[in-house]
Amino acid sequence: MKKNIAVVGAGYWGKNLVRNFYELNALRTICDADIDLVNSYESQFPGIKFTNSFDALLSDPSIEAIVIATPAEYHYQMAKKAIRHKKHVFVEKPLALQLEQGEELISLANQQGLILMVGHILHYHPAIQKLKELIDRGELGKIQYIYSNRLNMGKIRSEENILWSFAPHDISVILLLLQNELPETVYSTGGNYLQKQISDVTMTTMDFRSGVKAHIFVSWLHPFKEQKLVVVGDKKMAVFDDVSTEKLSLFPHRIDWVDRLPVACKAEAEVVSIGSDEPLKTECKHFLKCIEENQIPKTDGNEGLRVLRVLQISQKSLSKNGEKIILDKDGKLRKPATEKHFIHESSYVDNGCDIGANTQIWHFSHILRDSKIGEKCTIGQNVLIGPEVTIGDKCKVQNNVSIYKGVTLEDGVFCGPSCVFTNVYNPRAFVERKHEFMETLVKRGATIGANATIVCGVTIGKYSLIGAGSVVKCDVADYAVVAGVPAKQIGWVCKCGTTLKFNDERTVCGYCGDKYSLKGNKLEVN
Repeated sequence: MKKNIAVVGAGYWGKNLVRNFYELNALRTICDADIDLVNSYESQFPGIKFTNSFDALLSDPSIEAIVIATPAEYHYQMAKKAIRHKKHVFVEKPLALQLEQGEELISLANQQGLILMVGHILHYHPAIQKLKELIDRGELGKIQYIYSNRLNMGKIRSEENILWSFAPHDISVILLLLQNELPETVYSTGGNYLQKQISDVTMTTMDFRSGVKAHIFVSWLHPFKEQKLVVVGDKKMAVFDDVSTEKLSLFPHRIDWVDRLPVACKAEAEVVSIGSDEPLKTECKHFLKCIEENQIPKTDGNEGLRVLRVLQISQKSLSKNGEKIILDKDGKLRKPATEKHFIHESSYVDNGCDIGANTQIWHFSHILRDSKIGEKCTIGQNVLIGPEVTIGDKCKVQNNVSIYKGVTLEDGVFCGPSCVFTNVYNPRAFVERKHEFMETLVKRGATIGANATIVCGVTIGKYSLIGAGSVVKCDVADYAVVAGVPAKQIGWVCKCGTTLKFNDERTVCGYCGDKYSLKGNKLEVN
């Protein structure tokens, strides 16, 4: 590709893009509102066109792609115009300032069949590429936490705060290293020291479902420059230091346990050999290659949108003095639990849970992620539910009950104190069997007595009754009464819970008057 790229915004960062695209023999035009700045480039870049009119640039049919390096507030409008004029777009971070704007740009680019790429330069840094390779092949072990510092003295902006100016790089890298896992909670705090409405310093914390915690500390009010990313795994620790000559180092530290106490055992750092390619040059080459070969960029619009989502949520927390923002598994703001429910202050409800109206959750209980509890339920003390468990309306779960993934309760189910559900038939502590969870269904209106055990993989019929202390290992029929170890059917029970007595194949409940008939091994309501 030759001389068909236009760079819009040739100042603080744009000048670096101008240089790289010029060296790649792809630059055709430089566009900037500051005509003096534009004129100053004439001697440096002979043969290049110069303009201060963005609209004139868009109408030039020889320009195939636009590189946008203007202040962030102009990214959306300029990218949108460029795409509508059928130009490929490389836009510096962030993609836009609003999530809806980012989604619109992606949709427009897809409709036009155009490349939309976001300038998250660290994806193209050889040290970050090597670090991701080491993490992906398990060199660091299980990732435990990540922290990133991006600190400097200036450049102080007035159109955006430090979060939007510095943090996109770090958010982008953290999501890359965690294979695009989105956080489940985000909280951000900061300080406005120079300008009343603009944060100069922020600290953002992200918690991930995988157990990783990440911290991002950014400041343009710092005595020295620091650009450092630390990744702590249970095998090794890695440090990326972009201001050091040794960009990437591994620390094979370990923790030994002596007399049941953790003891740190330090080891010498191992400097990791990486390539010497300039990240920005690599990024620019990648954009050109994506245009030439119609490839999806590594940092495409969707990657930019993920970063924008976290940025927007971090800003929301920042504006609320560090309030913890909870997200669902798609990275969207968690739908608030239905109003008029009660959760005791000693209990905890995880991200993504849906709690129905007038449901009560009492002391020391934990509802794990993405579980759904219906309306008018009562959840007793020391109850664990989830993850991803569904409980219907008007259920009662008494004290000390655990309802694990794979178990579903329909409406009106009663779980007596300390009754037990399992979800693996042959568990071993040292064998991973999460993929072998067996489904257990407890149908409408069933009652499970205190201390009963329900072995996984069975269906408990509607309005059935499981005797206290029973061990259920097979399906239970509707309206059946079962008891014993293993549980066996010993009778039938009415919908109201009264034991039914049969003289022949028909009977009437002495308590509520409902009529039933026996047809083989099945009870039917008349």
